[in-house]
Amino acid sequence: MQKIRHTPRAATSIRALDTGVGIDPHRHDDHQIAYAGSGVLSITTDAGTWVAPPTRALWIPAGTVHEHRGYGRTDLHSVGLPTRLNPLSLDTPAVIAVGPLLRELILAYTREPGDDGPERRRMLGVLLDQLRAAPLQPLHLPAPADPRLAAVCALLYADPADSRGLAELGAAAGAGASERTLSRLFRAELGMTFPQWRTQLRLHRALRLLAAGTPVTAVAHRCGWSSASAFIDVFRRAFGHTPGTHPPK
Repeated sequence: MQKIRHTPRAATSIRALDTGVGIDPHRHDDHQIAYAGSGVLSITTDAGTWVAPPTRALWIPAGTVHEHRGYGRTDLHSVGLPTRLNPLSLDTPAVIAVGPLLRELILAYTREPGDDGPERRRMLGVLLDQLRAAPLQPLHLPAPADPRLAAVCALLYADPADSRGLAELGAAAGAGASERTLSRLFRAELGMTFPQWRTQLRLHRALRLLAAGTPVTAVAHRCGWSSASAFIDVFRRAFGHTPGTHPPK
């Protein structure tokens, strides 16, 4: 069993991650905001995976065992917050939208973590105000616990482009459950329908491939969309920009 590292303080820092490089499972006694100034960042917990390009940030509450992973050349900006500061009033991980002002605040605040002057304290106040106003984004890919559901999801983790329906996937995975049962499990355990979960999985994989420089058409094909235009439409609705448009740096 992998040892869970306990780092009581969540540091405010900047760390470069090469593509595919991660930070092993650990937990803090503080809350943490994790933001990718470039590349794509994900965090994984027992409850699933959250992913964020540079237009999003990740909220990691105190005590959450999590691991980070970067896709593409990723600049990880971390903001540690004591538990008395919880601008989102959340005790579960979440993805939040990052507009131009919040982005610049995160970049500036993590640039000189040793500074404790009045200007920096005022900057933190504005940063907290921006976090309180930031809308949450539905970019969570929940992880199945039921072995029947896990068997089906494993096939799609291996190949998001697999277009088989739930009944066929259940039979191929040897799940031993009917389509009706599997459909009910998706709603009850993962909080979404099977098509919604598969779309989330495909979007997560697409972000990782785009960060690695894979062309849009190839990403669409490898993630299971019927055409590049269909992929672009879904991506735009999820992230607010097209996959070929790099978010502002």
